[in-house]
Amino acid sequence: MIPPLDGITVLDLTHVLAGPFSSLTLGDLGAKIIKIERPGLGDDTRAFPPFAQGESAYFAALNAGKLSLALDLKNEADRSVFERLLARADVILENFRPGTMERLGYGWADLHARFPRLIYGAVSGFGHTGPEAGKPAYDMVVQARGGIMSITGQENGPPVRVGASIGDIAAGMYLIQGILAALFGRERSGLGAKVDIAMLDAQLAIQEHAIAITGTTGTPPGRTGARHPTITPFSTYRAKDGFFVIAAGNDAMFAKLCEVLGLRLDDDPRFATNAARCENHAMLKRLLEAVTLDNTVTHWTATLDAAGLPTARVQDMAQVLRDPQLLARHMVLPVAARNDGPAFLAAGNPIKMSTLPEVSGRAAAPALDGDRATILAWLEMDH
Repeated sequence: MIPPLDGITVLDLTHVLAGPFSSLTLGDLGAKIIKIERPGLGDDTRAFPPFAQGESAYFAALNAGKLSLALDLKNEADRSVFERLLARADVILENFRPGTMERLGYGWADLHARFPRLIYGAVSGFGHTGPEAGKPAYDMVVQARGGIMSITGQENGPPVRVGASIGDIAAGMYLIQGILAALFGRERSGLGAKVDIAMLDAQLAIQEHAIAITGTTGTPPGRTGARHPTITPFSTYRAKDGFFVIAAGNDAMFAKLCEVLGLRLDDDPRFATNAARCENHAMLKRLLEAVTLDNTVTHWTATLDAAGLPTARVQDMAQVLRDPQLLARHMVLPVAARNDGPAFLAAGNPIKMSTLPEVSGRAAAPALDGDRATILAWLEMDH
């Protein structure tokens, strides 16, 4: 099997999360990822805890299998190496503040004129256009400004950041999509394209319900905890020993749920329709939990599974990393140790393809500038 991006070379100038997440996935799809890092310091995440034997688990999870080359793009000798890499590359990724690459002479217009097939991927807080294009941003900034925090948290409680860095991750996912589309387009036109992803844009793009509710009613939704704002019952529920999820997404499922729990609620006008259940969600939750509190999470998830009703235990990450379904799909992978260094765990590749072989582990994350000799030798090879 030949991976779909076999033969594609990506120069990855990105650091921290959104960009490295994107290049990790492109690497999973078969691309060669050459990570260009700052001499002496490297990616900021090399200094992020937790550490094992002085190495960052965070860095390893996001950069496994990449090659590292340290270059100072203000140094003439390093610029010469970089430009030789540009001549061989298919894609360049960067997540500097807009204008930085232009000041170095490597902005989109400069590179497209010299390397017309090169695809330029940029991810930033606010994008490369608009009145605030140059502003800095982090994940939490765009979660706040993009509305995600306004709908996250308990009802009547303060706004809460989503536990995962969804500001970065959503932008990284859209960057991947843009790069893949640009590669496909190049097959037709012979020309590269610029892909400009704003973290703020990505936050808006993933809020389907909030947009629909606000656009239709004029009233923005508030925080509803774990409860879905427009489907009931669709939330967490208490069992004797913890929490589990019930997701009864339509009237037929609700009727089956009532049967399983021994409740006669599906004909009650307060609960007979989804709209009525949403209106009376607090009362319905009390009635459901009066039953579910009598038994364990294991009992209820098994019972609802047997009835064909969507359910799940609320798992912590230790439980997730042991989940047999995730393990069966190679979604928890060891990152190989480099020399005598530590081994780490990382997520596997969620993109499963008939042309993409499954792997049982990830290659080691690179030492800073650790692949200089390999990369320079590759530049000397005929192509």
